[in-house]
Amino acid sequence: MKTFFRLIVLNYQLKSSKLLSQDFQERKDRMKYIGTRAYGIRTPIIRKGDNLIEIVTESVINASKKEDITLHDGDIIALTEAIVAISQGNYATIDHIAKDIRAKYPSGHVGLVFPILSRNRFSLLLKGIAQGVDKLTILLSYPADEVGNHLISWDDLDRAGINPYTDVLTEQEFRTLFKDLRHHFTKVDYVEYYKSLGNNIEIIFGNDPRVMLKYTKDVLVADIHNRSRTKRLLKDAEAHTVYGLDEILTTSIDGSGFNPQYGLLGSNMATDNMVKLFPRDCDLVVKSIQETMLKKTGKHFEVMVYGDGAFKDPVGRIWELADPVVAPAYTEGLQGTPNELKLKYLVDNELSTLNSEEVQAQVIKAIKEKSNNLGHKALGTTPRQITDLLGSLCDLISGSGDKGTPVVLIQNYFSNYASQ
Repeated sequence: MKTFFRLIVLNYQLKSSKLLSQDFQERKDRMKYIGTRAYGIRTPIIRKGDNLIEIVTESVINASKKEDITLHDGDIIALTEAIVAISQGNYATIDHIAKDIRAKYPSGHVGLVFPILSRNRFSLLLKGIAQGVDKLTILLSYPADEVGNHLISWDDLDRAGINPYTDVLTEQEFRTLFKDLRHHFTKVDYVEYYKSLGNNIEIIFGNDPRVMLKYTKDVLVADIHNRSRTKRLLKDAEAHTVYGLDEILTTSIDGSGFNPQYGLLGSNMATDNMVKLFPRDCDLVVKSIQETMLKKTGKHFEVMVYGDGAFKDPVGRIWELADPVVAPAYTEGLQGTPNELKLKYLVDNELSTLNSEEVQAQVIKAIKEKSNNLGHKALGTTPRQITDLLGSLCDLISGSGDKGTPVVLIQNYFSNYASQ
């Protein structure tokens, strides 16, 4: 009798194994062999007043026809913030900046804390700020600015016996201790360069914004991602007047561009006396592109506007994100963080005793049945926002040089190993 039951069980196992193998082969035949792919889409040169919605949608559709790309529901269109701001004509001059600064700081002596070290991002802002005050005292963080541009190295600090968390240095003291202040890549001495942008500028070095209150009680906060904390520290220390770059040019000055949410943050040099501001009304842009693509193609696209990505250069140590956010606007389907199984963890643990075909079949099954809260099974899948991940991908593809691809088409982003 026991032998009979063993034969029944064995027969069942063999049939199950054959079915599993057959199911695996069928799934394998239907499997998508390409996951996420992204295309840089070339567009005409975009100028102020251009119909951006029409240009972006037609460029994507024409590229799909010319390059034989099949468009699908769930494809993503991303466009760089620059072309949005350019089409809006969202520009401001040094004079506009100076006028707003003067209105907010009538006392004349202003302290500027923690600006980043960038010719493109900050030099014209500094010119405008210096023009709008009688005296400007700049507090530079060291050994690096907020986004990783280094004045000196940590090794330099160690050799000099300096504690950056407590030691405050004048420019003369700083130069006595550290001889070469040239940037690793640009070879620019930013201390010398920033001093040259106004004849009323002095520079000190420290990492506590409250140090500035020994020089002046009126302070302009220039850091980007830590600005709320910096403002709070200054206000708690009884500074008289505290604004951030995000509060300069929040409304138009004599017809200038403006950004009600981010002010001067996210701006770039446009000409020798004009900056392009971060775009505004981006929600309207992404929704309009989504609606237009649905009408023209019958496909439901997700759409986002992106600026700088967020990734660190291991050589220059810059982590890139000099915009206030990666994505100022995006459609609803791009909200949240990825909900993905960590396949290496799953295979090395729960499925470690299975053969290759069984592992692949179980992986597909696990993906299809995964919950909305994966817990330890998501180990190693960093919980970044979807838009931050996509923005970094797009920034690497489009770049800021002469590629001429300010629009990126992304496909299969939400597909996975179980997709057919």
